[in-house]
This record gives sequence, C-alpha cells and structure tokens, in this order.
Amino acid sequence: MKEKELLQIVKERMGIDTLNDMQRKALEKWKSGGGDLVLYSPTGTGKTLAFALCVLQSLKPPMGLLQAVVVAPSRELVMQTAEILRRLADGYKVTPCYGGHAVADEKASLAVTPDIIVATPGRLLDHHKRGHIDLGGTRLLVLDEMDKSLELGFEEEMRQLLKQMPRLNRRILASATVLEAVPDYVRLHNPFTLNVLEEVEQPVERISVWQVMADGKDKLETLKRLLLSLGGGKTIVFVGFRESVERIHQALTGCGMVSGIYHGALEQQDRERAVAMLNNGSINVLVATDLASRGLDIDTVEHIVHYHLPLTEQVYIHRNGRTARVDATGQAYVITAPGEDLPQWIETNGTMLPEPARRMPAPAMATLYFQAGKKEKLSRGDIMGYIANNGGIPAGDIGRIDVRDHYALAAVPRQHATQVLRLLQSAKIKGRKVRISLLK
Repeated sequence: MKEKELLQIVKERMGIDTLNDMQRKALEKWKSGGGDLVLYSPTGTGKTLAFALCVLQSLKPPMGLLQAVVVAPSRELVMQTAEILRRLADGYKVTPCYGGHAVADEKASLAVTPDIIVATPGRLLDHHKRGHIDLGGTRLLVLDEMDKSLELGFEEEMRQLLKQMPRLNRRILASATVLEAVPDYVRLHNPFTLNVLEEVEQPVERISVWQVMADGKDKLETLKRLLLSLGGGKTIVFVGFRESVERIHQALTGCGMVSGIYHGALEQQDRERAVAMLNNGSINVLVATDLASRGLDIDTVEHIVHYHLPLTEQVYIHRNGRTARVDATGQAYVITAPGEDLPQWIETNGTMLPEPARRMPAPAMATLYFQAGKKEKLSRGDIMGYIANNGGIPAGDIGRIDVRDHYALAAVPRQHATQVLRLLQSAKIKGRKVRISLLK
C-alpha cells in the first residue's frame, strides 16, 4: 500500500492529519528494508499507530489465513491495540484474545480464521494448544511493550509461542524502555533499531510535578482538598493497594465526588466500564492501582495524583505517562505524609497547598448500559440512531459510544439522562427490546 493511501486512511478513520517524526521514520524504514524493526519511543508518543501502520503496509488482501500476530502483556493493551487495528484495517478480520474474556466467544471468533490476532501470551498459547488456531503460517509478529513481554515471567510462554511460528519472516519489537539484549529465541533477522528516546520530547518535560504535604499519616483529607482544588478534569489517583482503592472511593463518594475504581480483583467488565466512564465524561476521578499505569487508552487525562509513593522510578514514569499524551501537557501531584521523603528520582516544580472549592462540579455526562453488544449484532450506528430517534435529544448531544461483545455503553447529558432512559424503555432497537439502565 502506498504511503499516500495509508495517510488518507489515518486521516479518515483516526482523525489524524499528519504522522509525527517517529511514526514517519518507522514506516519509512519498515517499507525500505526486509529486516526486523526494534522501536524505542517514549510512552504517549504513538507507538501503537506506528507499528499498526507497518502491519497494514505488509498485509496482503484477505485470504482466510492468519497473516499477523500482535502480542501484548496486558488485556488492556490488547483491547486498545485491537481497536486501532480494526479502525485502520477495514475489510480485515481482527480478533483479540485475552484473559478475562469468554473462551467460548473467542473460540467462535477464531472458527473463521482472522487476518490479525492481538493477544496476551498465555491466552494465545492456550488457544493454540486447544487447536482453535494454527500459528504455523504466521509471517509477521509484533511484540508490544517488549520490556514486559520478554521479562522472566513471560519467558517460557514466549519461547513456546515462538516455536509455533517457524515461518516468521519479519518482526516488530516496540518499547519505551531499552533492553540490554533481546533474547536469542526471538530470532531477530537483520534488525534495524529506531531509538528516538533522546530525540523526542519526553512526556515528563510536559508535566508539572507538585509536592502536596499532608497534615498527618492518613492522606485522605488532603486528597479530598486537592481534588476539590482541581475543579474537575480527568484525574487518576494511584494507590498501592486494592483495599486502599475501595476505601478512598467510598470516602470520595461520601462527600459527593463521582469516582470510579480500577484494580486487579475486579471483573474485567467492571474495569472496562470504569475506563469507559472516565473517557466519556461520566466520572471525574478514577482511583486505581498500578495496573492502570500501562496500556489504558484514556483521552486527555489532566491530573495524576500519587496518593502512595511509587515503588520504583519505572512505575513513576508509567503512572505519569497516563497524562501529557502525544503533545498535551499535564499535572502530577505527589502527596507526602510527615516524615515521608521523596525519592531522588522525583523532581518537583515546588510545593502546593490546595485551596479547595466548595464542591466539585458534577460530570457533564451519564452512561447508559445496553445489555447487548457486538455478538447481538449491535453497532455504534445502531445505538446512535436509536437514542437520537427515541430519546428526545439530538444526535449532537450524544457522547462516546463503546460497544463490547455482550454489552454497550453510551454517554448522554447528565441532566437529561433519566428522561432519555424513560423514553428508550418503550422503544425497540433493531426490532427487539434491549434492557437498558443507568450506570452508577
């Protein structure tokens, strides 16, 4: 595919007018050589789009054969990458596979061989062992966040996976962290390394960091004052423990703040809903463990709050990487208790004394939950038309719509949400009734 065609696809389907320097260099190098590409670029600079374009450029017309496999270390990253590839690779079948997703649904989706699979290592290996997919003919492999994918915890799974792909002829490895050495079992061939970690403005350079000193060991009251002083805007509060996530969320709810939670003990669907509601403007604050520091696709996060200090510099970088994406700026706040010193790798712009407003503005939107999704043949267009035609609000007032396998979420103006829900209860979508409710 010619570069002009690729750029037109990106503009039409992603709303991006021009590629950044890193993306352009990656694509040019991929097109010009027959070897593998190792890409190092900071978090938030568009690595996913860069390797997705390389994959798209390499695809042959759909032929009922598996052409490319993308391996990512987390389910969140799998979902994000699969969504981008679906939007770009129109006419190609893209199937995501990850833990927490129904194996039966994935098996059914794999019954018709996809052109591209995006998967976590363990789930992909499981499908191969069960005979749901044959990896033997795969020619292109992408290892995203390879610093995580190739670490010791994944080594045996990755070794087994790569043994099942003997016909690989090209590989793309992408990371924000430089590896000392790529393991031999990856079998890199004539690799070209594109390292723009020093060339590209790091997100940290677009983030202002402030130390917020708590009055006592319990930082909760300080956090409340800080959040009120921010006056809204998407905020992620990072804490060290699941129990702390629940406790902080309950405290914020008790004082009228609309927040969500994100940690590993939640069901996958609950985590997906929390991210969707932050993205669509139905909640202001997401309280999360470090599970949320990698792989989440959240637009325009303005504030990062470190309620508990990050354990390592790498964790700190990934937490802050949720804001200041691409060319945006962001603010980070590190709350310290008396006697708690900042690690030497946290440099601040100064200290901040929160001056809270009386109350936090309510989120502009609310979320409707549809108990049907892709597997029930619902699309974004179906839901958009259904709400616009039956909900008493114009299409322009409808916010983000997310459609999953067996459910869908649609954002509507909060002040009209109850009325919209009441009007929709008596209408049918695609000729049938679908149970709809408001997410709290």
